[in-house]
Amino acid sequence: MKMGIGKAAKELGVSRDTLRRWEKSGKISVERTPKGHRRYNLARLLGTTPRKLNSEKKTIAYARVSSHDQKEDLVRQIQVLESFCTANGWSFEVIEDLGSGLNYNKRGLKNLIRAICLSEVDRLVLTHKDRLLRFGSELIFSLCEQFGIEVAIINKTEASTFEDDLVQDVLEIITVFSARLYGARSRKNEKLLDALKEAAQQL
Repeated sequence: MKMGIGKAAKELGVSRDTLRRWEKSGKISVERTPKGHRRYNLARLLGTTPRKLNSEKKTIAYARVSSHDQKEDLVRQIQVLESFCTANGWSFEVIEDLGSGLNYNKRGLKNLIRAICLSEVDRLVLTHKDRLLRFGSELIFSLCEQFGIEVAIINKTEASTFEDDLVQDVLEIITVFSARLYGARSRKNEKLLDALKEAAQQL
């Protein structure tokens, strides 16, 4: 039985965009009418979709720290992610980033977004929500929802207080702008950050 893209998408429980992506990547073949409209062979599609077409997708475990002096924390994050994914029987790939949670231009983050948009991701695993971004992680989660990607946050029940989040946000913002103003490794920048951290600890 052959049908148009709208009916085929409904029968298979996927979006029209998903069918177009599968066609573009060569995962499915589509016939065209003389006027160029797509026609799908439902019996053939049911033998390959959606489970088989999604079988190549992967679980991505994402880890991030803000600075070089947090390398040990990065190692711990990766260990937690690896243990969690292994315990659940998932084949996975680890993407790690070193950079501020306010920086949207990190290599790992861009690679993650690219993989999501190419429908290569089945699941995203984080130790904490803010490992993605300090502000804007909801945008990535919305993108995951759009592409049918599961998001697993290991420590989501260990919520920090509003005050703790606010302090961390302010420190992150000032760290970025003071580094731009004085230079990341300047003595003035180091003194400013030390003073801010000391003040934050007293709150």
